[in-house]
Amino acid sequence: MTRPIRLRSLLLGAGFGLGITAITPYFNVYLGGTPLGGGHFPLAPFFIVSWLFMISAVVARLFKGYKLLTGIEMLVTWILMVVVSGISYTGLARTFFFNVTAPHYFANAANRWEEVLHPLLPQSWYPADPAAIETLFNGLENGRDMGIFEVLVNVPWGVWLPPLITWGLFILLCYGVMLCLVNLFGNQWVVNERVNFPLLRLPQMMAESFDEGAFGKFLGNKYLLMGLVLVVFLHTVNGLNFYYPSVPRLPTLFIAGTYFPKFGLFSGYHNLKIYIYPAFIGFAFLTTRQISFSFWFFFLLGGLSFGLLSAIGIQVPAAALGTTFGPSMARPEEAQVIGATVVFFFFLVWLGRQHFGYVILRSVGLRGKVDSAEQGTLEDRGLDEHSAEWFPAPLAFWGAVLGLALLSVWCWVFGMPPLPAIVTPIVLFAFSIVASRIVCQGGVPYFTLTAAPLDGTLAAFGSKFFGGVGLVVAMVMQKMLFLDLRESLMPSLFHASKVGEEVKARRLFFLGLVVMLTAAVAVSFLAMLYLAHKYGIRDLRLDWASRTTLTMYESAQRLVEVPSEGSRWIINFSLVGAAVMLVLVLGYYRFVWWPIHPLGYLMAYSSAMDILWFSFFVGWLCNHLCLHYGGTALFRKVRNVFLGFILADFLMGGLYAIIGMITGMSYQVFPA
Repeated sequence: MTRPIRLRSLLLGAGFGLGITAITPYFNVYLGGTPLGGGHFPLAPFFIVSWLFMISAVVARLFKGYKLLTGIEMLVTWILMVVVSGISYTGLARTFFFNVTAPHYFANAANRWEEVLHPLLPQSWYPADPAAIETLFNGLENGRDMGIFEVLVNVPWGVWLPPLITWGLFILLCYGVMLCLVNLFGNQWVVNERVNFPLLRLPQMMAESFDEGAFGKFLGNKYLLMGLVLVVFLHTVNGLNFYYPSVPRLPTLFIAGTYFPKFGLFSGYHNLKIYIYPAFIGFAFLTTRQISFSFWFFFLLGGLSFGLLSAIGIQVPAAALGTTFGPSMARPEEAQVIGATVVFFFFLVWLGRQHFGYVILRSVGLRGKVDSAEQGTLEDRGLDEHSAEWFPAPLAFWGAVLGLALLSVWCWVFGMPPLPAIVTPIVLFAFSIVASRIVCQGGVPYFTLTAAPLDGTLAAFGSKFFGGVGLVVAMVMQKMLFLDLRESLMPSLFHASKVGEEVKARRLFFLGLVVMLTAAVAVSFLAMLYLAHKYGIRDLRLDWASRTTLTMYESAQRLVEVPSEGSRWIINFSLVGAAVMLVLVLGYYRFVWWPIHPLGYLMAYSSAMDILWFSFFVGWLCNHLCLHYGGTALFRKVRNVFLGFILADFLMGGLYAIIGMITGMSYQVFPA
């Protein structure tokens, strides 16, 4: 059942969203506070919407049922903030200015970038004036004493506008392709597969209870209050410890690796840690048991595999990995995820074969016929085939085709050979779709890739496949939007697709998304340029961005100077990963009793699981015990405890973020 929304919800979402985009760089990279837009359930949007719910409930009570905002309107306001909140940090702006300046600023006689990389770099991608780059890193003279407008006036816009416009067009083109792909895949996931979206459950339940006039009852639930009080107590004590070290601290990190040897069968657990994040335990409880079990099971199994290979005499040196661009891939065995990702992507396409086939038939002018059984199922649900679409599927299909074609032209124009120019955008978006499925269906609030999307292409065909210029072009594009996925846009768009299922004015909702994305890119560029020219990038907390960008260019240089022929070990382990994933998807699809989910295997070697594995273990265990011993009745009661965990974690996170703005020191509720 769709519900109407008023323009005020879109305007509020836009105002708060762009405000978060503007303030995030200052708060994160200057003050070093808790990330406002971090992860796929960002702090600031939920903190704001929680207070909107409370204020609207008070207004409704004081003015005889008048609703400042309805539940669905606040859900729309929240998701608009979520969509843009990551753009001004890890989703784009955190590394953007390093990407477009590092080859020039860090070039020296030792790394020989000037003679190796500079001839390959497209000139329109980078600022033309070295002095402007120096100013970016060192700041304006007396910039710290200047006001906001004075700093912005002194930015050398004539130097910066050409690369900003060039990259802005690329970014918006990629966002356009994402919107089209989400419109196609989102309808399949939301309507046909009825995928569970654990990260949406708490906001949805708050919206439903508000529209039913039961928001006070929801907040007053004794189980929810129990979870809320426990977490508030935890963060009150630890927050006091942060500001006043004499106050004892309640431990939330346990080093378990000391109980395992450095060598032998269990050596893979030598660095094992147990992190306690109540909100992440809450999300894990809301995730289906099959998935939450698979996450921690495959993570522990992956650690065991290192020692097992050594025990049976297969010792693959880390050097066999060669030059890769993966964010966390450190051993050849972890290349299994490359083959597994490819197989799982085709599995997603195969699951939606009827939907995609029908869309293609409509797109080429043929009506086609929807399978009668499938149509009957849709009618039984009270849905129509377009229930999660923002705009007609044929338009999305041709938009995706045209967007991918334009990206291929982009690659070709800037020096990439024709075949890799076609392959590169397809591979980048295929990996993004799989990553989005992991986040959305798995309830993963903090996600990192193991292997870079193009690592498999490099391993299979070698760096000569791209050519010298093409290699640099491909790696810079990958780094720009498709490598650091902790705050990537695409999972948030899928969440927006799910929220849009309940919105009557979907075209208006979609228009709001498009306008917000465009504005957020401009605001994030403006905010980072302001900070850089006021303080200098060197004095900002951007060590991670600097280090990872330099590593990318260094790796590209090595492959330009000494082209690789491909990696036998990566190919072998990728084939192993493909074979294992094939068994997993067949078992998952064919057998009702199948106990493990393929998503777990995709996350086995992700560095995010170092933080998340114990949360998924606890969430799965509690979920299993509730359903096994108390059935759905007990599950519904206990679920509120875990909703309280999530609510309290984010309310306390927001409170400490405000305290951090005032004091300049912020107690970290969530991982940075």
